[in-house]
Amino acid sequence: MKERLKNDLIKLMKIPGLSGYEDRVRRFLQKELALLGLKTQTDRLGNLMTSFSGNGPCVMLFAHMDQLGFVVRKIEKDGFILVERLGGVPEKALPSQEVLILVEKGPDVRGLIANKSHHATTQSEKYQVSPYKDLYIDVGLKDFDEVKKAGINVGSPVVFAPKSFEIGHDRVAGTSIDDRAGCAVALEIARHLSKRTEGPKLHLVFTVQEEFNLRGALPIAQNLLPDIAIQLDLIMATDTPDMGERGDVNLGEGPAMSLFSFHSRGTLNGVIPHPKLVALFEQTSLELKIPLQRSAHSGALTDLSYVQLVGDGVASIDLGFPMRYSHSSLEVCDLNDLVGLTQLLIGALNKITPGFSLGRSS
Repeated sequence: MKERLKNDLIKLMKIPGLSGYEDRVRRFLQKELALLGLKTQTDRLGNLMTSFSGNGPCVMLFAHMDQLGFVVRKIEKDGFILVERLGGVPEKALPSQEVLILVEKGPDVRGLIANKSHHATTQSEKYQVSPYKDLYIDVGLKDFDEVKKAGINVGSPVVFAPKSFEIGHDRVAGTSIDDRAGCAVALEIARHLSKRTEGPKLHLVFTVQEEFNLRGALPIAQNLLPDIAIQLDLIMATDTPDMGERGDVNLGEGPAMSLFSFHSRGTLNGVIPHPKLVALFEQTSLELKIPLQRSAHSGALTDLSYVQLVGDGVASIDLGFPMRYSHSSLEVCDLNDLVGLTQLLIGALNKITPGFSLGRSS
């Protein structure tokens, strides 16, 4: 399982898929699901779904396909490119980053976010973070016309240049681990579900536009009206020198569940998980002897924040894998945590039977 998860993760990390432009990622997943003999559906927004019949509460298990990045705002006469930020891209980490501009017809174009020459940088500039609107991309073309001929237009999607590499023991670093690791786990779950003979009715969904203010999962949840929603995404690791005060979630020490999330900047939303689901995953982790870490944090949220409000309300929980350096061009996860997350989900899904109660009075 670990080797499959690693291979799937690395393949997914190398596929560019900005929010709203997830087609290449979806085609890869669609092909993999077809190899399992599974039928899929794609809705108007681009969400990909495969469903499994069963008994008991209806479950929606989902991970998002998209990644954050930029869109082209303007092409200058001298061929430099200005961009708008799409998603929570950290401005302090942008200069000197390699990027990839996606071209609809023709090869994608590599470039870099320029950084002012050090020898011309003033003392005060050395300690300033440049707003993204002051930055520009250099693709090595001499003028506006050459850039246009390369297939780049206003609105063209831009992502950090896809890359992945292994570090240490069983750890993977690179772009878009958020949330291609979640997609890799969901794909491994699909392999298991394709062989099962019983279990709950389940919709496995690969969603779009999570990084663009959480837009993809809500419409499909409104259509499915699940009883239970389980979101697979990163859980912020706090085992680096700069994160110790934020919690106690460590890479390589097992999957994690969120007990509280709240986005206190702009989007006032978050998730407090359903107690029956918390108990389900805690009990499953004990029985299977899979360590389950706990997280409570402010400053981030997932699609689940809106999915939980569908219909009469959906019993919801965020599960995930510890990840370092979120939303940077190089993120890090541990493959053993992905294995544990997969095994935990399989075990818990087996316990969601027709008698599984979501009532609050019992």
